[in-house]
Formats: sequence, C-alpha cells, structure tokens
Amino acid sequence: MSERSLPKKGSNGLSRRGFLGRTGSIIGAVALAGHITPAAHAAAPPGPIADGARVPALVIGTGYGGSVAALRLAQAGVDVQMIEMGMSWDTPGSDGKIFPKVTTPDYRSFWLRTRTKAPLSNFLGFPIDKDVPKYTGILDAEDFAGITVYQGRGVGGGSLVNGGMAVTPKRANFAAVLPSVNADEMYDTYYPRANAGLGVGMIDPAWFDTVDCYQFSRVGRKHAQRSGFAWTFVPDVYDWDYMKQEAAGTATKSALAGEILYGNNHGKKSLVQTYLAQAKATGRVAISALHKVTSVSPAAGGGYTVTIDQINTPGDTVATKTVTADRVFFAAGSVGTSKLLVELKATGALPNLNAEVGKGWGENGNVMCGRANHMWDPTGKLQSTIPCSGIDNWDAGGAFAEVAPLPTGIETYASFYLSITKNPNRAEFTWNAATGKAELSWQTAWKQPSISMAKTIFDKINSKEGTIYRTDLFGGNKIWNDTLTYHPLGGAVLNRATDNYGRLHGYTGLYVIDGALIPGNASVNPFVTITALAERNIEKIIATDLP
Repeated sequence: MSERSLPKKGSNGLSRRGFLGRTGSIIGAVALAGHITPAAHAAAPPGPIADGARVPALVIGTGYGGSVAALRLAQAGVDVQMIEMGMSWDTPGSDGKIFPKVTTPDYRSFWLRTRTKAPLSNFLGFPIDKDVPKYTGILDAEDFAGITVYQGRGVGGGSLVNGGMAVTPKRANFAAVLPSVNADEMYDTYYPRANAGLGVGMIDPAWFDTVDCYQFSRVGRKHAQRSGFAWTFVPDVYDWDYMKQEAAGTATKSALAGEILYGNNHGKKSLVQTYLAQAKATGRVAISALHKVTSVSPAAGGGYTVTIDQINTPGDTVATKTVTADRVFFAAGSVGTSKLLVELKATGALPNLNAEVGKGWGENGNVMCGRANHMWDPTGKLQSTIPCSGIDNWDAGGAFAEVAPLPTGIETYASFYLSITKNPNRAEFTWNAATGKAELSWQTAWKQPSISMAKTIFDKINSKEGTIYRTDLFGGNKIWNDTLTYHPLGGAVLNRATDNYGRLHGYTGLYVIDGALIPGNASVNPFVTITALAERNIEKIIATDLP
C-alpha cells in the first residue's frame, strides 16, 4: 500500500470543515444513506496489506462499528486499511452457493471447529451436530468457562449471520443503555442515520397476515395477545420486496430456503451491500481478509506499530507482517476488542490503558426456549428464517422476546423464542499469562435472572393456552438454553475505558468504535445502536482529531 498522509482537503477540494458541513446532522439520514457521490480517487490496493506499509488509519474488524468508521473516514479524504480475521465471502462452494442452509451445515459453517455447535443442538431429542473439516467458516461458537459466544467471521462481521432485526431502543430505556450520551442527538440524528445507512425496513402487515411462511409468527401473536402482552412488528434489514418474490416463486429462495445462521445468499442486506459497498466505492478503503492483529504498540517515529498474522483457511499462520498506522480503530467486536486490549495492557504493549479495560461485559440477557403448541396451532412447514415480531414485557417483567423461526422443513407445532432481558450481571476479561489467553469471568448461574424474566412471558402463555415447554431442543431435557449469547456487549465501556467518544485513555490516536463500548445490555437487538453510536463518535473524531 502506498504511503499517504492525512490530507487537509479531500480530492474534491473540500476542507474537512466543508465535508462535515455536508455530512452533519442538518442533512441527516437521507444524504448519508448513499446519495453523496464519493469523491473521484485512484482505487486503493485491494489487499492484502503489505509488510512494512504505513497507513493513515487502520481499522481492526469489518463489522458495524468498523464499517461506519471506514466509510466516514474515507469520505473525509482519509485512506483506510481494514483488517479482517475472517474470509471475504464472495466465492461459491461446490454447491454453487456461497452460504449453506441452517439444516445442512458443512465446512463453511463454523470457525475452525471440527464439529458443528448449533445453538439448537437437538431436535426431537436427537443430537444434530456433526463432524466437519476444520475451516475458517462463517460462525464462531467461541467457548468460555460459563458461556458460548456466537460471532460472525468474515468481511461484514456479525451482519453476515444475524437475523437482521434492526431495533432502535425505546427512548425511555436509552439512559440505562448509554448514560453519558445525549439521547436527543441519538434519536434526532444518529439513529435515523444508522437506519438509513443499514437499509432498515418493515414487513408489509397485510402480506404478513396471509403468507404461509409467517404462520409461526402469527401463532406467536395470538398467544401473546391472548395472555395480555404487547406484540409488535420489528424492523429488519432484509429486502422485503425480494421476500415477497421468494414467496411468489419469482425469485431464488433464500430466507425461504433456510438460509440465515450461516449466511444468506440473496435477500439480506449485510454490511457488504451497505456501508462496506459505499466505503469501497470511495477508492480509499482496502480490506485484508484472513488477517489477524496480534499486537499494537507505540511506534518510535509516531503512530503505532501493528503486528498482523496472515492465515490460511485451515487456520495456520502463513505470514507475519508489521505495519505502521497513524491511527488505530478497534472494531473486532465486543469479545475481539476486549480480548486484544486486555492482552496488550497485561503484556506491556499498551501499559497505560486504564483499569476499566476488560470490564462491563454482558450478554444482553439472551436466553432461548421453545413451547409445544396444541395440534390446532400449527406453526407451518415453511418458515422464513427472518424474524419480524416480538413480545414486549420489558417494563413489567424485564424481557423482550423475539418470535423466532424453527425452519426444519416439517411441521413441529413449536413456538421458539430468543429473549433479551434486563440481566444485571456483568463479567470481566482478564489475561492469563500462564495459558497465554484472555479469560472471561462469566458464570452460567448468572443466567438465572434472564430465565426468571423470560418466564414472566412464557409461564403465563403456557398457563393460558394449556401448553408446556419443549425439552427436546437443547439436550439433557433442558427447557432453557442458558449457555449462549448472540449479543456480546461491553469490555471497553464508553466514558470508562474510553472518553465519551471512544478515545482510549492513555493513548492519542487509539479508538474503540464497536459493541465493546456498550455496557452489557442494549435492551433490544444491539446492532442499530452500535451503528448509531459509531456514527456519532466518528463524526466527532473527524471534526476534532484529524489534522
């Protein structure tokens, strides 16, 4: 990569102040949804990054926060190198598809495992996991002592593997999520900007009421409302026009073909189609896939020395590179960023990081369960993998429950739910020098508040409907999957480990810009909040920190 300094003017002749004037809060979401034409610029090298390179900005990770940072920095005239541990998912497998179905996981499905570890581990009481070749697959089931954390691996991060539920927290709950952030700014400017940039939309209610693939959600609505709970549609980043075409048989099926947990081949708008596409179109953003940052330390001549391992698809290191970056943005996700920072502090690479690094980690109160319905309440053989509704008992019982699909291809008469709860427990990442690994202090017993809160919904529904919990989904006759999270948050909390805009204490030019900033719970699915907070923070950083 060629060496460039941070310019005072973009190549379109705008000053930094002029750029901010164009992209500030007055313009709002419409302009930032992609209607600003990127400045003409010679294309950045496609990667991988060269050993010995000097880069103005290096972003560790290509998930929500990192993608926002890369786009806005590039639009401000800054060349950006993004480092991604996972693959670039752009080449079909032997089946002609990039991503496999939920029901047929293969080598593409899991990150460097030799056996799958599906969140729903059993069906009808039988184990469903199977042996697979070790490969840099798309879903990482990362095991800690008390919990398994599911994370996306690849260019686009978690946006590749989540259900796309794009939820903005209730304004009344926001102060408990990010107490140091101005709610007016978030709800007037940054949430709308994030929703526009992500391509958030809502299912057509009339279509929802008639289509076979959402029978499961309509049963969830009926049961919730009969028990007196608020039921609500939930926005999503799926292309709902495409979904209608799938149902009509006029487009290749994707959500209706059981694709989501290990990627979605057609209708879902991941970051690859939104923020990252815009970032790459500027010509100032290069992405190095299958590269993993192992060290960041101050460079003698200014900036930071970054050590990077390049890996192959079996996970072996094939090269080690050392580059220099003027600024480094930690965006490896809550777990990735937290593990790296506690290691860098403990091993002396970044000893001035403060004592808050690694603290304030939570799992967004995630807990899963299923209910066995009566024969007169079939949930449907065909189920869209994209959830579109939820049950809200947050204020009274501390729980919000997604009405989730169970896309087995057969009638199960089962209702399936992922709950988000007000679980107050928080864990800490620490560095174990003896093992050379970061450890997490979470305990499985700490899920009990989540179970109790979720039961405020499902005990009442079961009582009203005369139904029972399913015990054949998680192994060992368990009712609750209390050993996982899809929504890791915290570990480098805003205004504690960092200042109020994500600048790490102790080092100029080091930033956290991902879910590690959010202290453990977002009250809803968190990626819209992560995106909006990144929009807020990067705007401030560009305005004040760039020369």
